[in-house]
Amino acid sequence: MPLNRRTFLGRSAVAGAGVALAGGAGAGPAVASESKGHGHGRPPKRYSFTVMGTTDLHGNVFNWDYFTDREFDDKAHNDVGLAKISTLVDRIREERGRRNTLLIDAGDTIQGTQLSYYYAKVDPITAKRGPVHPMAQAMNKIGYDAAALGNHEFNYGIPVLRKFEEQCDFPLLGANALDARTLRPAFAPYVIKRVRTPHGRDVRVAVLGLTNPGIAIWDKANVGGKMVFPGLEEQAAKWVPKLRSMGADVVIVSAHSGSSGTSSYGDQLPHVENAAGLVAEQVPGIDAILVGHAHSEIPEYFVTNKETGKQVVLSEPLKWGQRLTLFDFDLVWEKGRWVVEKVGASVLNSNTVEEDPRITSLLGAEHREVVAYVNQVIGTSVAAMSTADAPWKDEPVIDLINLVQAETVKAALAGGEYAALPVLSQAACFSRTAAIPAGEVTIRDAAGLYPFENTLEARLLTGAQLKDYLEYSAKYYVRTAAGAPVDTSKLTNAENIPDYNYDVVSGVTYDIDIAKPVGSRIVGLSFEGVPVDPAAQFVFAVNNYRASGGGNFPHVPGSKQLWANSDEIRNTIIGWVQAKGSVDPAEFASVDWRLTRDGVPVF
Repeated sequence: MPLNRRTFLGRSAVAGAGVALAGGAGAGPAVASESKGHGHGRPPKRYSFTVMGTTDLHGNVFNWDYFTDREFDDKAHNDVGLAKISTLVDRIREERGRRNTLLIDAGDTIQGTQLSYYYAKVDPITAKRGPVHPMAQAMNKIGYDAAALGNHEFNYGIPVLRKFEEQCDFPLLGANALDARTLRPAFAPYVIKRVRTPHGRDVRVAVLGLTNPGIAIWDKANVGGKMVFPGLEEQAAKWVPKLRSMGADVVIVSAHSGSSGTSSYGDQLPHVENAAGLVAEQVPGIDAILVGHAHSEIPEYFVTNKETGKQVVLSEPLKWGQRLTLFDFDLVWEKGRWVVEKVGASVLNSNTVEEDPRITSLLGAEHREVVAYVNQVIGTSVAAMSTADAPWKDEPVIDLINLVQAETVKAALAGGEYAALPVLSQAACFSRTAAIPAGEVTIRDAAGLYPFENTLEARLLTGAQLKDYLEYSAKYYVRTAAGAPVDTSKLTNAENIPDYNYDVVSGVTYDIDIAKPVGSRIVGLSFEGVPVDPAAQFVFAVNNYRASGGGNFPHVPGSKQLWANSDEIRNTIIGWVQAKGSVDPAEFASVDWRLTRDGVPVF
């Protein structure tokens, strides 16, 4: 049924706080249909359209790993990047008609690769006549309609985020990112898109953006006193009825929040970190939720709304541009309005397509610049070091991180009231493939040890608190009886604890008895050969994520802060290697901890 242009309904402005109203869709072939029988002998009007979604892109444009300096690959042979997503998006637009599609994202866009780091820190987008962020360039070219804010959007500070927002041709949404003073939305809460149909009235599609309340903890240094982040459920309950009253036929939530209802920071905040499922269950009037944050793959998941009994579909595409979610909506015209008759979700794998040359050519110069940057030689290493066994053995490469952190804190506290206290340090194995080669060491080698933008703090802990901290960390191991075979592929990540939430501590020695139950695994905790006195005081070199409650480790968030630094730990490691010139593990490697069973070492 051809579109009669004369019947076009003028796009009227929609009132409401922070609205970005955009038109953009019109009818294409074969999506509107008429079925037989709908009372009075007249078939109902029907229309179908598709909303595509990505999440947790984390600075990935190219199918490239800047830390290994080669094409990205993993065990499942996934591919990454917006260049691949662009090809999938083009295919769907061609199949369904571009005007019958929308494209949205659920956040964590501008942090995660050396490409995104470079344009935040090395050649910052905030500089006078600074560059346009590669993620903004790529997403603009692909034609995104909206993106929710992720927690990692705040990692580089609000000025970088605001500049990125300015560079995007689409709104960044965050209904629960409020100005701390006025408690009004600091970003657009929603956008309403009009999708043209062959049947007269447009379909009004509202996209509500919700971000993660954990930002208040994880990026306290950047948002404290400036923004507050109330819970997703309460803000959805406030905004969804407003969107319906403004004439939204379809309401989609783009939520930077996992579906599971759990939190990594326990009860430090009254809001749930992974609340997308709760939003679907508790807030009536939502048709679909694009889920982000948890780095899980959920092609299609239905949650029943408690009030209406209606099924709400959730989908989370895998991180870094590995998947593209498709929400397929079937609408029917009833009683003077469009009603969602059916909605389903599925995901497409980006490893099935080639990169879009429009995107790779658009950002080729930026890519080459970053590759050259990360391959700069900063020093040499006497021996090769790797994290391959670090999840179950005390490895020199983790000792290196702890040495740099401890030395940095000691220097910062020198001459002060805490200068005489011993300095301990925590570190985690962020990647099992990180390595320092023998011979020349580059920026990417050193940066690969610390892929996150964490900064360093010094906190005051007692011996008793330290033991609690280590016991909590030791939950990471699956309980394994003495004499039972040990399979390293099944030994770690108990309770789905990620590697980055397993900390080792340098400056003390201890055994972890994996035959014992959680809570009583730390054996022989000693400092300089003497059992640690529960009342003894220690300076604890710790990253800001852990210090602010990330991972829900005990004691540290509430402990006294002695010092904090705004430089990334990654850069501190790079600077340390540059200053030393040569790294020799023999100077700092030591076995401070080991896994045991009934006193017998496992390895």
